[in-house]
Amino acid sequence: MQDTIIIPERFRGPPNSGNGGYVGGAFARLVNHDCRIPTEVTLRSPIPLDHPLQINRSDSHLTTITDGEQLIAEVRTTEMSLHRPPVPELAAIEASASQSYSFTENLNPIFEGRKGFHPICFCCGAEHEDGARVFAAPVGDQVAAVWQTDPSWCDENNRVPLEYLWTAMDCPGQFAYLATGIRTGMLGRISAVIHEQPAAGEKLIVCAWPIEIQGKKHFAGSAIYSLDGQCFSEAITVWIGRRD
Repeated sequence: MQDTIIIPERFRGPPNSGNGGYVGGAFARLVNHDCRIPTEVTLRSPIPLDHPLQINRSDSHLTTITDGEQLIAEVRTTEMSLHRPPVPELAAIEASASQSYSFTENLNPIFEGRKGFHPICFCCGAEHEDGARVFAAPVGDQVAAVWQTDPSWCDENNRVPLEYLWTAMDCPGQFAYLATGIRTGMLGRISAVIHEQPAAGEKLIVCAWPIEIQGKKHFAGSAIYSLDGQCFSEAITVWIGRRD
């Protein structure tokens, strides 16, 4: 078994930390190789990039990721139940695409004069030079995007890698709250399950919606579908706190 893991800088979310969805998928593989069992990843600290992190396995079915003495994440299999609303019509998703928060200027005061909440995020960043380009926009009570996957992303089975599916279910959860007028804090937890991996190069639909708010915790659901409505994967994300 490997005893360290490195998150390459390409898979950033904020400028100096890994994208929570990508990191979640990478860490989930450590306890659940094909991610067909629901797996929960709790992020405890920013995720260093291009830097070896230690994998610590125990008999309690909990795997921790650390950077020296710093706890980065906790990983475990879990149970998950998610009510998915109907998938929006493709035409409605395409019509709303230009309204994606990925294209909103000055959305984040940290990035004055730039587009999106994290302009260089691997998932939602319109300025990322080699990102996944998941640009979700409001469609009814959800946010949704048509996601064109790239054949070059393929894994050994010519499928979209598990980490990319986890990635695509990350930022849309935050966007779902933006659509209600709430700016959440950072991702604190992602629980996800992969039912089937789509072929790399396939055009997909990504949806997300608010579930509930418990104090500082903002729960969102997200899912990835084929154009004819087959659900490939689903996730629950938890966003901590609010921003002014």
